[in-house]
Amino acid sequence: MSSFDEAKREAADAAANSDQLAEIVALLKAQQLTQQPQPPAPTTPQSTGGAAKWIGIGIGGSIFLVAFAVSAVAVAITAVALTICLLVLRAMWQDIKPK
Repeated sequence: MSSFDEAKREAADAAANSDQLAEIVALLKAQQLTQQPQPPAPTTPQSTGGAAKWIGIGIGGSIFLVAFAVSAVAVAITAVALTICLLVLRAMWQDIKPK
């Protein structure tokens, strides 16, 4: 066999090896892309605080409802006072107005 034939055969082997290497690299990259990273495990346990949370919500809601009721009473008292004031002023206007 001549050195030219050997060089030709080695070049063909090198080309085949580089094709196989390229396929291996492509497979490894595809495998890395398909794998999802795992989330880290929680380091401290989370406390639910169930009873305390609901008691706080109940107290807060009760305070809000009482404040809303007091403001509704204040609006009603204001409306009554304004109506009485307007009726008194109208009666005074009727008395002062020339006939």
